[in-house]
Amino acid sequence: MLKIVSVLGARPQFIKAAPVTRALGQAGHREILLHTGQHYDYGMSKIFFDELDIPEPDINLGVGSDSHAAQTGGMLMGIEDVLLAEKPDWTLVYGDTNSTLAGALAAAKLHIPVAHVEAGLRSYNREMPEEHNRVLTDHCADMLFAPTKTAVDNLAAEGISQGVHKVGDTMYDALLQFLDLAHQRSGILDDLGLEPKGYFLTTVHRPSNTDIWENLRAILAALRVLEEPVIFPVHPRARAKIDEIDGELQLSAPDCNVQLIEPVGYLDMLRLQENARAILTDSGGMQKEAYFLKVPCITLRHETEWVETVAAGWNILTGPDTEAIRSSITAIDTSRAAPAQIFGDGHAADRIAALLAEHQLS
Repeated sequence: MLKIVSVLGARPQFIKAAPVTRALGQAGHREILLHTGQHYDYGMSKIFFDELDIPEPDINLGVGSDSHAAQTGGMLMGIEDVLLAEKPDWTLVYGDTNSTLAGALAAAKLHIPVAHVEAGLRSYNREMPEEHNRVLTDHCADMLFAPTKTAVDNLAAEGISQGVHKVGDTMYDALLQFLDLAHQRSGILDDLGLEPKGYFLTTVHRPSNTDIWENLRAILAALRVLEEPVIFPVHPRARAKIDEIDGELQLSAPDCNVQLIEPVGYLDMLRLQENARAILTDSGGMQKEAYFLKVPCITLRHETEWVETVAAGWNILTGPDTEAIRSSITAIDTSRAAPAQIFGDGHAADRIAALLAEHQLS
């Protein structure tokens, strides 16, 4: 039986971890869930543990929001204390957040093996904090679980070939596991008075879009003139910024179809994504989920780490450009062939659990 410390901190990581936690438990391993507290309110954190049937974290560092340096430093100290006390066989980290990097660095400096789920992603935009987190984590990791062939190739280009395994995407595992439950439990379409394929869904949270006034204004200006409802679950970091320019754009005016709502849980979000006419987002995870659900995606960035979705014709990169966004909405084509199955077969988590055990025994 393995002892594994899994480091989580943000809502996408809770989704990615849910199938892995299940697979580790079924294999008889002991998992210690360490929540850094990077996302900490109910709408961004606890609801995901409740809905995804993830056990309550064994440890919550409660780091909260701060500068990148202060947040990562606080996580490093807290994670190191846990690893020294628990002496796990593996430290398991997910994705590309500050929690990911802190977990990888703390474990690597203690010579505890690091496994990285969603390894090998690259946007090649070094202005993104996430890009630094990905690259540094991959170069710390002993086991690298890549979701796609492109991710494997990216690692090889950086000289990383040992410990690399193409396993598929655990977010696809999660979607397959929870979509039926979302159909049963979520009433959000009725609650918001929405008709399937009769609305757009958008999320904006990256600093390059929320912290640069011109970029946020350009995105909101494109949404402001749409005739169909635009459902916008607002990330806490974006809410204050939107309020600052609402007087100019008048998003709260009666003739505006943009509906700002509080963040929603995973099951409600699946239903909103599945039934949207299109998704407009700067989220990496939502680009994939749109692809899984065969919903056109417009990515409000100039680059993406999920290049496969663009190559397949299901994702358009516009950046925060009003005219490019409007043109992409006009050009939406729902008659294209169904997307190819490039993110695995829904059993990535089982492969991860098996590979961790095999590597430990070798």
